[in-house]
Amino acid sequence: MKKFWFKISEWNKELVTSAIESGFSAIYVPEGFVSKVKELAVLDVISKDKQADFVIGQDIEEVLIDSKEKEKEVEKYHGKIPVIIMNKDWTIIPLENLISKTSNLVQRVRSADEAKLALETMERGADGILLETTDVLEIKKMGNLIRSALNENLKLVETVIASTEPVGIGDRVVVDTASILKPGQGLLVGDSASALFLVYNENVENPYCDPRPFRVNAGAAHAYIRMPGDTTKYLSELKSGMKALIVDEHGNTEQGVIGRVKIEKRPMMIVRAKSDEREFTLIMQNAETIRLTKPDGGYISVTKLKPGDKILAFLQELGVGRHFGRKLQETIKEQ
Repeated sequence: MKKFWFKISEWNKELVTSAIESGFSAIYVPEGFVSKVKELAVLDVISKDKQADFVIGQDIEEVLIDSKEKEKEVEKYHGKIPVIIMNKDWTIIPLENLISKTSNLVQRVRSADEAKLALETMERGADGILLETTDVLEIKKMGNLIRSALNENLKLVETVIASTEPVGIGDRVVVDTASILKPGQGLLVGDSASALFLVYNENVENPYCDPRPFRVNAGAAHAYIRMPGDTTKYLSELKSGMKALIVDEHGNTEQGVIGRVKIEKRPMMIVRAKSDEREFTLIMQNAETIRLTKPDGGYISVTKLKPGDKILAFLQELGVGRHFGRKLQETIKEQ
């Protein structure tokens, strides 16, 4: 995950508040101002002050790049701690050189345009950005860039329902987010981490209960859910305060905070779908109000599914498994 930090050279509550509201994860302040940031929000503070969460010269290093020798100074840390790269005059060449040799590079910038360029350099980009400005507009522009950088875009595919059938009682997991989900948005869930159904949210009028646009009735406790940063978890592992990956029918994503997770025993059913010769499944609650997502962004109740119906899914390449949620190449067969 990219790092987004904001720096002030003298205390300015308005600038710090704007940075916090724009999504910066850490504030870099002069000595003596750590407690002032902590009064505004719970987040990391960077400073030479020993009271900081990350102390300059101990947890984070800073290097002013004004010669090739200074690039070598950055390399000596071997990516073990973040190194803030500073340039007298904005230039991308030192960052290009360092990206090819090391990691954990945080580029100091003065504007959102400079930040965007640094994040795109040599396709990989800097590992983080330190914005130093007194312009509130630049801070706000960075907010849009932060949201864009943290969100993935996934290629969803059209798959075909093969069959459905009841399987008895099981533990189903409802995920309540701290966001109001839009029509078409949901969570990617599947019995296999390599094949995930786009489960629709409950932003739907129905005769059985009021819409709950923050909720996704996701599936059985054992199922995988796609999380930010190309990771997965079991639905049963989710807890309040975690961030889930919210996905729409176009594969656009955003991070949503999980507010509550409910696990309850309910009648369950298995949904089988196919893509080419590949078959995959998801065990879900057997109820009218549980829905999957159609290719046009609409929804269909799992109780009305029939062979031949088309739904959206995310399919990972074959030969890839998961170890503690992280992707790895391995020989694996799930059935």
